[in-house]
Amino acid sequence: MASSTIDPDLRIAAVQLAVADLDRSVDFYQRVLGLPLISREGDRALLGPDGRHPSLSLSAIERPTPLSPHASGLFHVAWLHPSRGALADTVRRIVRERWPVEGASDHGVSEALYIGDPDGLGIEIYADRPRELWQRAPDGHGLRMVTLPLDLDDLMAQSARDDDDLRGGAAIDPRTVIGHVHLKVSDVPRAVGFYRDALGFSEQAQLPSAAFLAADGYHHHIGLNSWQSRGAAPPPDTAPALREIDFELADPDELGALAQRTARGSDADTRAGGGGRKVALADPDGVRLVFSAAGAPA
Repeated sequence: MASSTIDPDLRIAAVQLAVADLDRSVDFYQRVLGLPLISREGDRALLGPDGRHPSLSLSAIERPTPLSPHASGLFHVAWLHPSRGALADTVRRIVRERWPVEGASDHGVSEALYIGDPDGLGIEIYADRPRELWQRAPDGHGLRMVTLPLDLDDLMAQSARDDDDLRGGAAIDPRTVIGHVHLKVSDVPRAVGFYRDALGFSEQAQLPSAAFLAADGYHHHIGLNSWQSRGAAPPPDTAPALREIDFELADPDELGALAQRTARGSDADTRAGGGGRKVALADPDGVRLVFSAAGAPA
């Protein structure tokens, strides 16, 4: 029988974004966020802290139109730093480049700051607190997540770099990964039903018009909110947007279980000659999700 829960060792391997001006976006992600450019060919660029496995794919839109803030789609891509010091270094780089910081919060489970890329696509940079410090929800189900002011002075005191160290585009800590993706959805209960019941994520926390789901007791791999997007449609193909989230499962057997749970409306693909398999499908708001097994050929 197929497992009802998703692989607890799931990780978010990469995201794909469509952007209005590829040169401008590559410059931002390199210079401001600190992601090294791995390759660029035609209208596509690959970036990421790990040169062997790009975690960000940027593709150019031929005739771009503005992105409505009320459309469903991406709220933010969240880059998880391995330590408070690494997060402070990224904040220092952003400030040095005079890029506006849109928010900063202490969520109890993590410390986070928020910026937007040149197209207004959201970015979170954050560091987790140790799991033993995470508070359980009062009913014992899930976690208690809060939104409190961030002690920025204390965070910045953890930085081991100064402005001279960051001059010339010093790269983000190579251990930085995509920790979660937060989505704007048209209907939160519908989206929760899909990610929980069809895919097997567990619901960890709720806020008004928002929910947070994870694979392994993490605070969340997927965030969902309808704060601006209740009842909204996805953005048009001509607008900057999230195009795809790529997940990696550690156990190939778990991929088969996922394929069974999502057989209706999914595309389970065994690639000729390599044995690599993937499950690809869209969520209720049209975001493309691709699941593959660790080590499977591309």
